[in-house]
Amino acid sequence: MGNDFDFQCQHRVESPPSKPFFKNLGMAVKETLFPDDPFRQFKDQPFSRKCVLGFQYFVPILEWAPRYTFEFFKADLIAGITIASLAVPQGISYAKLANLPPIMGLYTSFVPPLIYAMLGSSRDLAVGTTAIPSLLIASMLGNEVQPAENPKLYVELVLTATLFTGIFQASLGLLRLGFIVDFLSHATIVGYIGGAATVVCLQQMKGILGLVHFTHETDIVEVMKSIFSQTHQWKWQSGVLGCCFLLFLFITKYLSKKKPAFFWMSVTAPLTSVIFGSALVYLTHADKHGVQVIGQLKKGLNPLSFSELSFDSPYLITAIKTGVITGILSLAEGIAVGRSFATLKDYHIDGNKEMLAFGLMNIAGSCTSCYLTSGVFSRTAVSFNAGCKTAMTNIGMAIVVMITLLFFTPLFHYTPLLVLSSIIIAAMIGFVDYEFAIHLWKIDKFDFTVCLSAFIGVVFGSVTIGLVISVGMSLLRILLFVARPRTVVMGNIPNSLSYRSIDQYPTAINVPGIFILRIDSPIYFANASYLRERISRWIDEEEDRLKSSIDIELQYVILDMSAVATTDTSGVSMLEEVKKNMDRRCLQLVLANPGSEVMKKLNRSKLTDIVGQEWIFLTVAEAVYACTFMLHSYKQKAKATENEGSDNNV
Repeated sequence: MGNDFDFQCQHRVESPPSKPFFKNLGMAVKETLFPDDPFRQFKDQPFSRKCVLGFQYFVPILEWAPRYTFEFFKADLIAGITIASLAVPQGISYAKLANLPPIMGLYTSFVPPLIYAMLGSSRDLAVGTTAIPSLLIASMLGNEVQPAENPKLYVELVLTATLFTGIFQASLGLLRLGFIVDFLSHATIVGYIGGAATVVCLQQMKGILGLVHFTHETDIVEVMKSIFSQTHQWKWQSGVLGCCFLLFLFITKYLSKKKPAFFWMSVTAPLTSVIFGSALVYLTHADKHGVQVIGQLKKGLNPLSFSELSFDSPYLITAIKTGVITGILSLAEGIAVGRSFATLKDYHIDGNKEMLAFGLMNIAGSCTSCYLTSGVFSRTAVSFNAGCKTAMTNIGMAIVVMITLLFFTPLFHYTPLLVLSSIIIAAMIGFVDYEFAIHLWKIDKFDFTVCLSAFIGVVFGSVTIGLVISVGMSLLRILLFVARPRTVVMGNIPNSLSYRSIDQYPTAINVPGIFILRIDSPIYFANASYLRERISRWIDEEEDRLKSSIDIELQYVILDMSAVATTDTSGVSMLEEVKKNMDRRCLQLVLANPGSEVMKKLNRSKLTDIVGQEWIFLTVAEAVYACTFMLHSYKQKAKATENEGSDNNV
């Protein structure tokens, strides 16, 4: 290009200075694994202080315990006692949901909360058994070993799966691979949990109706068939009592929502139901008239379960698979709950610390007769409303559960199963978030489809099928974003130097003789071929449009690369092919605002020399000005040549 308009291009696109390979690699690793820069606090600190900070980083209780006050203790104790009133009936109920002995639900509400209180970074999160992983455990392991036929082997598999859950979660935290959990989108989780909650509610009809034999399948067709094929075995006494307790739980939940000051009503309702139901059965001998009860619960603290971990079982692969899947789900749920409440109090929780805390408490739990533990939304909400200040709330809850295990477990002998079923149904109804599904439909139809697919997969297939479908669709969307990125035709906003999408801004106008195209994605091997074909098609369409108009013919194609954060060798090859295609069409390729990573690759591949340094601009506006200037120059030269020819003819 001549020097006629060099003065207009005041800013040359620079390549970043080259850095040593290992320094670049170190920076890439740091950005990938340590975006929060946890090492910053150790900078310029003496060795002794670094040791203290290191212990505080891995054991957060050491950081806040020195500042702990008596006022905090009172608030945490009240919150701990409050959530314990919910944890006791919930623990027993969810253990039954997982087809485990009810006492394991209480064990799980004792040891793991003590571990989390020391290692967790959330001030509000209350941990314990959760419904969806309980259902998933029952579904995945129950298909291999029937809990009723071989309860000892089933418990061993559950403990082994819990151990692998803990190892997996702790490994993610130590290796700082928490971004894996982010592949479960919010739409996926909502649809999956909604479907699982629906199935759980239907399965609890076994307890409400007093049925002895029930299907082990989790899909809605088999569950409904199992319910209505046994109408002759329905126990009306059990059904009436179950509906009464369910109505009581719904009323207290409604009143608590209407008047938040009465939140304690819904909190104490499950324990009240257990106490009242047990007393009613004891006084009326209803257990002899079709009302099923829990039966004898062992008194005493968690027995050690090292010897029950089964590593030579033929079902070990199933236990590992169950541990990994439930580990991912419980992490996604627990961290999401913790972050939600941290936002309300304006503080930050470290996702990697949470993974490590979850992992260690599940490892410890598997060795002390506990099964999978995670953050529980209902308990956390209760703890938050009760005014908790720190993670010490979990210790308060654990102490109450410990007292229950030592002295009060015999009192649960007459607790009717229908009460546990009512508690589970009342809790699960809230997880069917149809309002969020409607919200998704308004905002993003694909997210709605993902959510609905997860729901349908769980309800009509199984919890495993639903998970596979929903995660598969989420990954498909990611692949579509990568493999089929958007390309946008841009035009000039009148009376400005701004260039924007002509679809988004109808007032934007095309610049005669110049076609501006923006690529909205990094250029990788996965999308390079598509982008080459798409750019060629855009140019074909633009040339067809110009043929039917009076505009000047196309001469310049500007690629706006502002959104192209990086590229690879396939991307560089694609740009070379685009350049060759332009040359065949007698068009000039112009690049605008390539980023530093892109410029490095262009320089190393010598593509900047092929395109021409003079055809690489800092902004689209500069590129358009240069092209327009050249068009006018060509016009003037052509006119001068034409006039010269006319004079010669004369």
